[in-house]
Amino acid sequence: MKKIIIAIDGYSGCGKSSTAIAVAKELGYKFIDTGAMYRAATLYFIENYISLSDPKAIQKALENIEITFVYSEKDQCSHTFLNGKNVEKEIRSMKVNELVSPVAAIKEVRREMVSQQQKMGKSKGLVMDGRDIGTNVFPDAEVKIFVTADLDIRVHRRQQELLAKKITASYDEIEKNFLERDHIDSTRKENPLTKAPDAIVLDTSHLGFEAQVQFVLELYKEAIATEK
Repeated sequence: MKKIIIAIDGYSGCGKSSTAIAVAKELGYKFIDTGAMYRAATLYFIENYISLSDPKAIQKALENIEITFVYSEKDQCSHTFLNGKNVEKEIRSMKVNELVSPVAAIKEVRREMVSQQQKMGKSKGLVMDGRDIGTNVFPDAEVKIFVTADLDIRVHRRQQELLAKKITASYDEIEKNFLERDHIDSTRKENPLTKAPDAIVLDTSHLGFEAQVQFVLELYKEAIATEK
């Protein structure tokens, strides 16, 4: 059966990654969390004191960043490795949350990450989620989905995700972070977060997890039928 690319874009806290992971597992596809890639780069910048206003330092840093993913059967999720070290917990911290959108808005960072992402998708059979997958990384993806949800629900979901990783953050802190990131992601010059004209909207505000997964799988089935 011909393999395709499923591009899932949308705001933070809408369930993109968890849905994408489940879909990839069901189809036997690779899953790439592009948000984790930007988070890993952000963590590297923080740990190595890279100034976001120093293009030369940024470019040199990017040359020293290697990001890989390893799926854990035990946790039933993908773990992010930065230069060989598992940083899955570190990249979900609030300090990374607060800086990831400014880092992701830097053109040198985006171009490097997009280049890596496009290489990952050359053989297709891929589910990739992020902010600009359907508009910039894979504009010809056979399935494009734009995920959204009410802000209040997004905040509560993120609180639960953080608590599961033993990270505490207040409602107000998470809400403020979401609003700031939404603004930066949607208004940046370099590939802003926006719905692709041919993307299907998936509002997860009042939709259960299994229903979200089935929604994507149905679109996959339709795309495969068309490909034939």
